[in-house]
Amino acid sequence: MRKQAMAAYEYLVPIVKGWSTEMSIDVTSTGVQVHGGMGFIEETGAAQYYRDARILTIYEGTTAIQANDLVGRKTARDGGLVANAFIAQMRATAAELSDAAPDLRAIKAPLVEAIDAYEAAVNYVVANYNSEIRSVFAGSVPYLKLAGIAHGGWQMARAALAAARSLKAPGADVDFLRTKIASARFFADHMLTSVPGLGKSVVQGAPGVLAVPAESF
Repeated sequence: MRKQAMAAYEYLVPIVKGWSTEMSIDVTSTGVQVHGGMGFIEETGAAQYYRDARILTIYEGTTAIQANDLVGRKTARDGGLVANAFIAQMRATAAELSDAAPDLRAIKAPLVEAIDAYEAAVNYVVANYNSEIRSVFAGSVPYLKLAGIAHGGWQMARAALAAARSLKAPGADVDFLRTKIASARFFADHMLTSVPGLGKSVVQGAPGVLAVPAESF
């Protein structure tokens, strides 16, 4: 059990470092945007948050380094064993959504599509790592982002299921719990839907990356 937990932890490290720090850039950039022109005025603090976030992807070893680690040492090395163990847990959560309330059932379809794309990407990495290593690493960053969003959507779905159960408890904080469910629905509708496209970049995108020889740069 301890060995399995350590393997899961090690697999998640590059995802947490790489995807979370990339997301921080998107979030703080939106923070600047919602302030309009004032977003660049230092008194708001928004621009400082953006600058602080922008360095995180460098401090944490750069996104590409984390992505390469996820592909090589965390996915290909064990033949996708840990990745597929997470995928199995994701499918179990998706199955729970079938008998849930309408908002939760609506999460199921994009979650399943994301899981399918995740599994296809893992299978591609494992099948081609030894024979087409350049093609596999050409899709490493999309693979990292795909994994981050898929794991995030899975956790949001779990939180939504827990919130739905808690709504029935005496003294439940109804507004908070309904907001948790709404947040999960938003993530499914607007984030999980991007995973199949990222999956295509992983599985089919290598020719576009490798088309220009290194000598041309």
